[in-house]
Amino acid sequence: MHPHPFGDVAIAGVYNTPQARRLPDHTSTSIALAGAVGALADARISPGEVDGVVGPASAEIALELGLGPCTRRPSGLGIPAVLDAAALIVTGQCSVVVVAAGGAGVHTDATSTAPWTRPANELVVSYGLFTAAEFALMARRHMLTYGTTSEQMATVAASIRNNGHVNPEAIYFGRGPFTADDILASRMVADPFHLLDCATTSEGGCALVLVAADRASDTPAPVWILGGASDSFGPAYMVPPVWDFRARHGGECFGRVGAQAARASFAMAGLTPDDVDVAELYDPFSFEIIRQLETFGFCPEGEGGAFVNDGNIAPDGRLPVTTDGGTMSFSHAGVSAQQLQRVIRAAQQLRGSCATRQVEGAEVAMSSNGGAGALFCDVLLLGKERP
Repeated sequence: MHPHPFGDVAIAGVYNTPQARRLPDHTSTSIALAGAVGALADARISPGEVDGVVGPASAEIALELGLGPCTRRPSGLGIPAVLDAAALIVTGQCSVVVVAAGGAGVHTDATSTAPWTRPANELVVSYGLFTAAEFALMARRHMLTYGTTSEQMATVAASIRNNGHVNPEAIYFGRGPFTADDILASRMVADPFHLLDCATTSEGGCALVLVAADRASDTPAPVWILGGASDSFGPAYMVPPVWDFRARHGGECFGRVGAQAARASFAMAGLTPDDVDVAELYDPFSFEIIRQLETFGFCPEGEGGAFVNDGNIAPDGRLPVTTDGGTMSFSHAGVSAQQLQRVIRAAQQLRGSCATRQVEGAEVAMSSNGGAGALFCDVLLLGKERP
């Protein structure tokens, strides 16, 4: 047994299906299946070798690919699903695991916010609460406390959207370039967020293939899990977030969700934020990037806005962020797929296979999911070298 908890598992294949505003010929299951087939082809592994599937459509994928009997985990999450798949391998339950997700035909009412952002319960409906408002509450508190500005948030949005503007696989390809003024000129959605501060909605699928370490040499460019952990305060989009709330005496507050997960991930990896070469951070709203940069330790608390203004997250900056365009510009395909896509892009950076915004010499990449408005945050560190 390798001394690192995930030293015996590698990411061997990754794949994004075509992403689009609408994929009328697909369902969430069929596009997830297409992602699984693509990731297996990328890993040069035949479906017959798969003995585990993780994801919302895990049972359907097992049936369609004729994998049974196999292990299935119907996880609808991103980074936690990857860690679950890794655990299946290191505990000897599986040797090749596919993690797949997709979204198609779910958000059909283009005049409203996406259905997963407005659950029908008495704590949401009566107050008109929806995701943008929940994240806006956190952003406004940070602005009042630290002087963070709308212009700094717009700088984040412009940077990420410009990464998508040059990415041929992004649904916003060719829609830019964007300036901070362009972001601020778009209509207000939930103060302080303008339309272009927010994620888009789209459809698509994706998948990863994880293998036992002894299979890694048979694959083109294995990527290794260096560390990973998750923080949660409760169910997402059910209660308004309050920055200062602490569920545990002496614990982190709502506003710093992800701080404990980041510390645990860096400790597992034996690394610090200074070792990260590229950060594929989850970008539901522009402020969330500023918050994560502080929470994960890339800059002191309250200085995320200045960190962004100094050009640190630009493609040629100290820490290039969300280099494919993220949920703002690459894709926001349902609940699960866009979370997995942060991991896929991090793996592509380490493999040196990004068609655009490739960070030369990248050795360590970070991915994240969630955010303060959703009451959870997941962190994953990947590396080129086996830990």
